[in-house]
Order: sequence, then C-alpha cells, then structure tokens
Amino acid sequence: MIVFHTANTPNGHKVAIALQELGMPHEVVPVDLGKGEQHLPEFIALSPNNKIPVIVDRRDDGSGEQVVFESCAILIHLADKAGRLLSGDPVRRSETLQWLFLQTSSIGPMLGQLWWFRHGTSTRNEQALERYTREARRLYGVIERRLAAHPYIAGDAYSIADIAMFPWLRTTEELGLDVAEWPHVQAWLSKVGERPAVQRGLALLQPQMA
Repeated sequence: MIVFHTANTPNGHKVAIALQELGMPHEVVPVDLGKGEQHLPEFIALSPNNKIPVIVDRRDDGSGEQVVFESCAILIHLADKAGRLLSGDPVRRSETLQWLFLQTSSIGPMLGQLWWFRHGTSTRNEQALERYTREARRLYGVIERRLAAHPYIAGDAYSIADIAMFPWLRTTEELGLDVAEWPHVQAWLSKVGERPAVQRGLALLQPQMA
C-alpha cells in the first residue's frame, strides 16, 4: 500500500498519474499548502524539505515501510517496484533518467517561477517576467525538437519521463504561452492527455483538494 501525501499541483499530479498507470493500491493524504500543513513537524519528519509529494511505501507483508520524497525520486521508486515505465536496459534507462532530471532541474523550476511572477504575487516584475518567459520558451523548444524526432520524451516508449513532463508542459495557457508554437509538443500533450490513467490521475486529487 502506498500512502500518498500530496496537494493539487503539477508535482503531485506526476505521482498520481504514475500510481494510476501502474495500478498500485494507494491512499491519498491531502496536504493543505494554504494552511501551511507542509511545515508541520509530522510532515517534515517525512519530507525534510517540507515539499509535497511524499510517499510511505508499506510492505504488503507488514514487515516495514519506506519513505520516499521528491517527485521524480518517487517516480523511479514506483517504476522500479512495478517493473514498468523505466527500462532495465542500462542505455534506455539512462536516456529516460536524463530527461527526467531535465524536468526536475529546469522545466519545473523555470515554469514554476514564471507561474509565480504571473499569478503568485501582487507586484508585477517585468524583468522577472521577461527572464522566465524567455527561459520557458527555450525549454519548450528543447522538448519540441526532441518530440520532432521521437514519439515520446525518452524515445519510442511511454515512460516516467513523459509522466514527469506532462503536468508541467500542459500549463501553457496559465503561463501566457501559445502551445501552437510547438506543434509536436501540442500533439504529444493531446496523446498523453487521452490516456485513461492520466485522466484518472489528474482527477484523483480534485475531490481531496477542492
């Protein structure tokens, strides 16, 4: 059983989608970021950086549990546990992890900053908006070139790299960007978004976070 502490954010959506894709039994524990529940001692005991998501993977035989924090670390853990969505072949695995780390090191932080300066502050900072818009457009261009050559982020097969990218790259409207500028990204978003498990993953957090 996976106990899934999360909120209705792109990083939360990653893990929700993975759980649905892998068909893993889970329990959702909502974390109210607006009330600061991520700063409570009992949450920090699970996630030292006081960020969602975090999972507690309880062994089926009751012999113990493992806590995993950081969304992409959770994706790796779940994929390895299930033996799906992350190849065991060293070359293919490395390729998937490279794109996974691009998401967590660049796409998430840069798009997150652009969202913040557009929606999260009452003070308009033109310099910040220009910087993060420029960087977001550059990153969409990186993914556009990749998807022009491959059907999925890590190559020919759907993987946790797609799951990590999708919740962030689908936010173009909120970021003031036109996804039509990147037709391969647009087509990939449509293709991934039509997957039943992706739709269930996105819907999973709505009732808990409403």
